Amino acid sequence: MVAAVAGRGYDGAMTRDISGRRATLYGVAAIAMWAGLALLTVATGAIPPFQLVAMTFAIGGLCGLGVILASGRSVVAAFHWPWRVWCLGIFGLFGYHFLYFTALRLAPPAEANLINYLWPLLIVLLAAPLAGERLRWWHVAGAAGGFAGVAVLAFGRGDLAFSGSHWVGYLAALGCAFAWSIYSVLGRRFGTVPTDAIAGYCVATSVLATFAHLALETTVVPAGPAVWLALAGLGVMPVGAAFYLWDVAVKRGDIRALGAMGYATPVLSTGLLVAAGEASASWNLLVAAALVVGGALLAGRDLWWPKA
Repeated sequence: MVAAVAGRGYDGAMTRDISGRRATLYGVAAIAMWAGLALLTVATGAIPPFQLVAMTFAIGGLCGLGVILASGRSVVAAFHWPWRVWCLGIFGLFGYHFLYFTALRLAPPAEANLINYLWPLLIVLLAAPLAGERLRWWHVAGAAGGFAGVAVLAFGRGDLAFSGSHWVGYLAALGCAFAWSIYSVLGRRFGTVPTDAIAGYCVATSVLATFAHLALETTVVPAGPAVWLALAGLGVMPVGAAFYLWDVAVKRGDIRALGAMGYATPVLSTGLLVAAGEASASWNLLVAAALVVGGALLAGRDLWWPKA
């Protein structure tokens, strides 16, 4: 059924004829874009979370639809997917962000983020049972090394303390980790669905986030050109192109290596904040970077030494 729908007006051009190594590099590009999420979010000022999701995913979705239209493919057909495809896309994009911001409301951000960043490790561990990938010791060790790096980054703050009173927030953060890892790994099972579907996911996420915003938040009008530029930057890259690239990567690339490489996101993000003067440099950032890079190289052993 998925294959039939994928073939209705589509040829899979965005994922067809892409080698595994090249697709994995697309994933690396997506991770690099996500590193800019924190810095650009800071630049948006006081815009509340769900309003931010609604606005930026609208931009990301419209960009995708624009590419589809410019390529001569059907924009309407971009929304014609089986219900299972829609469930996975909405679960991954909207479900993750809804749980993430719920976690931040109900638990301290540092602790919530540390739990959330179990997702790269979960991608590696779930690759075997859900995607049929063969796990080797270097995949697991590389992902564990990456998580150790993120843990060093978090504990280096000196104020990390898990309290039982925030257990609902911690549970939501754990839900984030499972939502994104399951979305990423199961995406491999929908390999015949073209990446054009991400445009539909983004539009649906924007609509659902709008309802969440109206129910839970007060609307804030963006204050000035700088904020609008930050919003555009978010919508075009971390909340736009990155999701399209990630889709190609998880369908065609080495998902086990991608999982471990995902730990580069918080480290690169912190580095950008330091470079922009929004955070201070520290020894734990260097140690975290070393652990993440080492873990990524180890988990990506099959890419660097294919015959190992």
